Amino acid sequence: MLNRITDWLKENLKGDPFIWSIIMLLSLISVAVVYSASSSLAFQKKDGDTMYYLIKHGGLIVGSLILVWLAHKVDYKYYSRLSRLALIISAPLLVFTFLMGTESGGATRWLTIPIINQSFQPSDLAKLALIANLASMLAKRQANIEDFKGSFIPIVMWCGVICGLIALSNLSTAMILFSTCLLLMFIGRVPVKYLFMLVMVGAICGTIALTLGQRLGTAINRVKQFAAIFLDENAEIPYQAEQAYIAIWNGGLLGKGPGNSDLKYFLPQSSSDFIYAIIIEEYGFMGGIFILFLYLALLYRGMKTVVKSDRAYGGLLSAGLAFSLVGQAMINMGVAVGLGPITGQPLPLLSMGGTSLLFTGLSLGIILSVSRGDLTESNSVEAKHATA
Repeated sequence: MLNRITDWLKENLKGDPFIWSIIMLLSLISVAVVYSASSSLAFQKKDGDTMYYLIKHGGLIVGSLILVWLAHKVDYKYYSRLSRLALIISAPLLVFTFLMGTESGGATRWLTIPIINQSFQPSDLAKLALIANLASMLAKRQANIEDFKGSFIPIVMWCGVICGLIALSNLSTAMILFSTCLLLMFIGRVPVKYLFMLVMVGAICGTIALTLGQRLGTAINRVKQFAAIFLDENAEIPYQAEQAYIAIWNGGLLGKGPGNSDLKYFLPQSSSDFIYAIIIEEYGFMGGIFILFLYLALLYRGMKTVVKSDRAYGGLLSAGLAFSLVGQAMINMGVAVGLGPITGQPLPLLSMGGTSLLFTGLSLGIILSVSRGDLTESNSVEAKHATA
């Protein structure tokens, strides 16, 4: 029986086994923690049905895992062709969302899908499309990467347009994406002088987007509140941050045990933006370190393809997606423990969410597709050498 299960896993779950293990662990932890953190909210809003958000989130986790499996079965080279189309679709979608999207928290980041009544953030599609297309453009221009007009300008144009449109309503997401683009260009051997130019252009475009967008006041207030904590010992700590710090303090070294969080009743967004604080309260400092280790391991395995991949596109694609996901995770965890201002970034694959979970699954599936392709090519080369 055990051999049959092992054979089935080997046959159907291709690619890096470490990444598969990380995905499965994070998915199981997510179901447990989201159920604990959301049960009180479900009891209040869903007439005592404490299972409501668990069932919804569990369905999205299953959908995400299905997307991981489907995406990893596709040869990653096809994503190069699809990325330009997705990018062309993303730009007008971002504009439409900014002008006519569903408003929540003072920003219009969502479109509501008719019939199923599910919210969708076009920025999730735009992030994935830009990273995949940027990896493709860099790979194709390796021979003349120093050509300012022919290579650098087209790359910068797409980065500026997409990051600028996202920054109109979601500055933190735009900054993570812009940082990912810089990393990809650095790995893709873009001259450092061009990268400095891009940073300057990004700062100017970001300032314009903030001025014209919806988040300037919120961004300034959050930075001021965060800075005041360090500069003035009498400064008032934002309520969300204060409750998160109490939860972390309560957790201690080993935590209060699964489901025993007290702060989930008081901490807003305890099942999404501040789920890391609940994890530490229930599973302790050791649990928090374990989650951090899983994300760092994911980054390591994703970045490792840059060295192992024979094709520039595969290495750049895997590195970009891994850095984007783990960078978002680092920001979420940093905010929870007081290392940064509140941003509203969910914890990938752990936070309760909507379509963002599905796009996370798609991104992880593409990373596995790259590792699957590299393993197949490596095995073919070894087989040829053995035959010779």
